[in-house]
Amino acid sequence: MSDDIRDELPDDLQPSEFVGAYLFPDNSRRRIPGYIYLVVAAACVAVRYAAPGAAVVNDGWLVGAGILVVAGLVSITSGWRMNVDEKDALVKAQQAVGFAVGHASAQQVWRGFRSRPTWRVLCYSAEDPPVERGLVLVDAVDGSIIEELVEANPEATPVVDSSH
Repeated sequence: MSDDIRDELPDDLQPSEFVGAYLFPDNSRRRIPGYIYLVVAAACVAVRYAAPGAAVVNDGWLVGAGILVVAGLVSITSGWRMNVDEKDALVKAQQAVGFAVGHASAQQVWRGFRSRPTWRVLCYSAEDPPVERGLVLVDAVDGSIIEELVEANPEATPVVDSSH
């Protein structure tokens, strides 16, 4: 049917609308539903105590309010403001690996129970072909290096000395 409701990406994530440099959405937007959960939880508590004798009002309203409060608090505390963008993360990754970077890419990921935003940066040395590669995790909130791994590039073909 053509009237079916379908999921769609929000306007700021539409790839067809892409023009210029992409700006990753800030995780602080997670706070908005958290506040909505808290308002609905307060309404549930109000209903429970405003109409205690109604047939559909019981302690389940308080249980629901408790669940909404927990979900709201997790959502609010998971709404990290990202202070480091992908360009800053690439610079920090280059400083961490200790070699001149040729090709690199940054991917936004989340870690931990509260989903702290992190940049996962994969970078290759500037030689052709690159002889080293590195993987660096950069905290998107404070810019600290969480983890780094540098190794020889196993995809690099060894140079054969044919002068003999």
